Amino acid sequence: MEKEKKQKVQGGIIYPKVGLKEVISAFWNGIKPKKWKLFIVIISIILANVVSIIIPIFYKQFFDIISSNLSRSIIAPQLLAIVFWVLFFNVLYWSFYRIASFNNNYYQPVVMANLKQQSYDHLMQHSYSFFVNNFAGSLVQKVNRFARAFERMTDDLLWNLMPLLVRVVGILIVVFFVNKWIALIILVWTAIFLSFNIFFSRWKLKYDIKAAAMDSVATGFLADTIGNQNTVQLFNGYKFESNGYKKVTNDQVKIITFAWNLDSVVEAGQSFLSFAIEFVLFFYAIKYWDQGLITIGVFVLLQTYVLSIINQLWGFTRLVRDLYQGYADSKEMVEIMLLPHDIRDIPGAKDIVSDKGEIEFKDVTFSFNQGRKVLEGINLKINAGEKIALIGPSGAGKTTFVRLLLRLYSSSSGEILIDGQAISQTTQESLRKHISMVPQDPILFHRTLAENIAYGNRSVTKEQIEKAAQLAHCDEFIKELPNGLETFVGERGIKLSGGERQRVAIARAILKNSPILVLDEATSSLDSNSEHLIQDALNTLMKNKTTIIIAHRLSTIQKMDRIIVIDDGKIIEQGSHNELLKNKKSLYKKLWELQAGGFLKSEIDESFDATQDESDDSEDEEGHATEAKMINY
Repeated sequence: MEKEKKQKVQGGIIYPKVGLKEVISAFWNGIKPKKWKLFIVIISIILANVVSIIIPIFYKQFFDIISSNLSRSIIAPQLLAIVFWVLFFNVLYWSFYRIASFNNNYYQPVVMANLKQQSYDHLMQHSYSFFVNNFAGSLVQKVNRFARAFERMTDDLLWNLMPLLVRVVGILIVVFFVNKWIALIILVWTAIFLSFNIFFSRWKLKYDIKAAAMDSVATGFLADTIGNQNTVQLFNGYKFESNGYKKVTNDQVKIITFAWNLDSVVEAGQSFLSFAIEFVLFFYAIKYWDQGLITIGVFVLLQTYVLSIINQLWGFTRLVRDLYQGYADSKEMVEIMLLPHDIRDIPGAKDIVSDKGEIEFKDVTFSFNQGRKVLEGINLKINAGEKIALIGPSGAGKTTFVRLLLRLYSSSSGEILIDGQAISQTTQESLRKHISMVPQDPILFHRTLAENIAYGNRSVTKEQIEKAAQLAHCDEFIKELPNGLETFVGERGIKLSGGERQRVAIARAILKNSPILVLDEATSSLDSNSEHLIQDALNTLMKNKTTIIIAHRLSTIQKMDRIIVIDDGKIIEQGSHNELLKNKKSLYKKLWELQAGGFLKSEIDESFDATQDESDDSEDEEGHATEAKMINY
């Protein structure tokens, strides 16, 4: 397995090297709380199989006595005593396995739950970039596979491999004292059988890993298309996506078929070795019996032992395959668990202690994977309680600006401070407590409306939830729902419209009541009536808060204290709405005029005849008229 310890690169992420040692270590972290239960299981299984080796010795004695020339009156009590001994050891064997079984039933589910929890806790602390580069469905499957791999691997080790080793060693010891040459035959045959299976399975491991990887790809594709089912319908993408899924599953079929054919080759080899040992063993046993070196009871002993070994070894290929498959399955999750978090609190990081909300970017630069610069040399101070808007063309760096503030990304250079404290030196939890965000497209949990609203502050009362819902005008649609606030909203909030989800997000931010507020087109999905209502709620929400608005509809930001214009990753201008409009070369002025013209084209066409050759004065007058119309709009 260690030969498969190769470094994987996927989605720009370099995963750590993971081998068997790392997988076992990850399992042990889950086992430790219940390690004594595991030790009881191991000891009980070992003792049970030692007993199973002793029982055939009594059968040997039983048939040796029967084949003797002693009278029945003499041998009958001896045979009866042997039967009682066999009964005693069978009860002992049964008892040890019951002890092992019940302890296994207690410890294994707990360990599986521990492994899932550890996987979840580490996974959820990975950065935003990590989740962007991985399918959610594949990650879910890796977490579940990790726990199932532990179950499968420990079952195989405890209930199959360990009994096999105990029985083979015990049988060889017993047979050695009967006839060392027969013991040697069994030893050589067992070595050949195990070597054949182990080497073949090791060679086959790369195909098992490919099969596991293809399964993850198929699951990821399935989750992606199911999650975007509405888009598939709207853009007639059914046949396209169906063909895509068919290609993925066909590739999966090829690798699985090849792997299964390899398993058939192993079974053929096992069958040959199984009948070969019986022939060779009894061929030599007959010779030794003919020479008077062994008794009839030895034939019974050998037959019992050989059948026992064959039965144990027959599943050895499946056992090795399962162990390697379990290793391959768990390896994917262990890679994620050993992958360092991109965004980590430094040792001794402290909570932000001030609630003013002053923000300062000092020469901040950010690049993706040392590639294209997204933001470069950003210097900006936002005073406590100040309302600013970030505008600029798509891809200018507005969203990255906010993600750096939230530490969803770490800046490549420079420093970001809140209330004079570098956010890189503070805890992420305290940082995000200081910031409320209303995203453009809020994603909700498949939970009740009340739970989704209260996610901003999970200690609030029902009355506070209702008040926040009212302030955000959620009550207008909640009263139409059969279960009101206890209505489940569906996966990702699909049962609600975009505008309703945004109102829920605003209610959530109202409850969080952080000193810094980020609005990413928070009213973009609302109709005119709803937008008018929610502006009141937003005005209340923004009071005494440092507010950053990412805006594409410029009509929503005229009253901001400052408008920051970003283009090509740099701040190119800033000022109030009126100040920026006075600059004829201002990018903001161009964007404003483009939007005003686009929104009001039909209205302007109906109102007056615009000509191509208007004077500069006429243009200025029309600009002011358009601005007035925009405000009214």
